[in-house]
Amino acid sequence: MNSPSRCELTEEEYEAFQWDTREDCEVRQILDRVADKWSLLVIALLDLNTLRFTELKYKIDGISQRMLTTTLRHLERDGLVSRTVYPVVPPRVDYALTPLGMTLHKTIQSLVTWTEDHRSEIAVARDQYDKRVNA
Repeated sequence: MNSPSRCELTEEEYEAFQWDTREDCEVRQILDRVADKWSLLVIALLDLNTLRFTELKYKIDGISQRMLTTTLRHLERDGLVSRTVYPVVPPRVDYALTPLGMTLHKTIQSLVTWTEDHRSEIAVARDQYDKRVNA
């Protein structure tokens, strides 16, 4: 018997968005974490780079210090980002993708590539929609 937090289904039982109705579903929790805009940007920036907190904040337009701190803590808790503290004055903290985080970056890169490949089609569709709705 599956617990609500596991939310595993057989192919016959699977229905799109079924996970979305169960707040205690681990799949939903993980998707909520990795699919938010700040997490996506942090993961993208840490690809092959180790960055300090201030470097991340500088590179992510519009993120507050509090939101970046929260995002990094969540990504670290999920095993996607590592945090290394150096015992120097002033304190130095570096962030990097873990091997698990690197596998997620590949997925994110696929999404970015798809977006780049289809952005003109999406622009046309948006234009057509706007003309239809505003007519």
